[in-house]
Amino acid sequence: MKHTLFAAAVAVMAGITPAMAEMTDIKFTLGWKTQGSDAPFLVALNKGYFEEEGLNVTIDQGEGSAATVTRIMSGAYDAGFGDINAIIQNAAARPGEAPMMVFQMWNRPPFAIAVPKELGLTSPKQLEGKTLGGAQGTPTTRLFPVFARLNDIDIDTVKYESLAPNLQEPMLIRGEIDGAYTFTVSSWFNLIANRKDPAADFDWFNYEDYGMDLYSNGMMVSRTLLAENPEAVAGLVRAVTKATLEVMKNQDVAVEAIMAFDNLVDPELERARLEFALTKLMNAPETAETGIGDLVDERLTRSIALIAEGYGLDTIPEASEIFDRSFLSPASERMLDVSIN
Repeated sequence: MKHTLFAAAVAVMAGITPAMAEMTDIKFTLGWKTQGSDAPFLVALNKGYFEEEGLNVTIDQGEGSAATVTRIMSGAYDAGFGDINAIIQNAAARPGEAPMMVFQMWNRPPFAIAVPKELGLTSPKQLEGKTLGGAQGTPTTRLFPVFARLNDIDIDTVKYESLAPNLQEPMLIRGEIDGAYTFTVSSWFNLIANRKDPAADFDWFNYEDYGMDLYSNGMMVSRTLLAENPEAVAGLVRAVTKATLEVMKNQDVAVEAIMAFDNLVDPELERARLEFALTKLMNAPETAETGIGDLVDERLTRSIALIAEGYGLDTIPEASEIFDRSFLSPASERMLDVSIN
């Protein structure tokens, strides 16, 4: 008892409150460079929602949604924003080691094939005989054989050109490829940056519209954090839930947090990207019942089967090995209410 009181007195004299002394350090990785779609995490950081939960969160930029999983599995990060499909892939190879998704944010996938509108393609079948380019290893590229099977495309007639991510949109614009395997929330705005109108100048074959009912990005945590500090996981989920609901109603708060984190980004471009994420990636009909952050187990099971086929997985993980909803607040407190301003 004397030792405890002495430690508390020393902390007070040092200007450290008991709450500060008990802060839990969390290293968090984004999915890519700073983007408007990261707003919930940046708002939680900027407005002190993590701190209110006793968490000292450090956020770093990422190297790709799939890389979030490997970063966490390496022990370099405790949590991050990344692709649930990469969790599925790694859970099949290393059961019990892959991160666990605890807050599903994008319940619609950003996987699509973009083609110039001037080609006049109206169905996926017309991709036969075309040259498609994209980065190796991305979900859109890796899952194309499944997309082709579901849409009766003779995949042997489709030529694939491996491209560095930064060359994809420029080559599409110059007509050096007929179509691109895209991550829409990135490619849409890369085209804008190249002075193109992605809606008027291109057609988009979104995978979700052609049999690929997949989930995508959300907040995941390491198995170590889950096992050793579930209270910290609960705090992360509460903070991100609060921030997500706020972002839906007020994008000004989001842009302020984004600029506070990285003042080199284009605020208007990232505001538009955030609007894209809110209206095209986070608004599947199921959220009217599940609320934001949750998913439907049966749908996840179906998507796991598609990922297993596309990635050639020998083992098919159970939905319970991929997603843990136990930290979510009641659905009535997580209702989607997007107000674009």
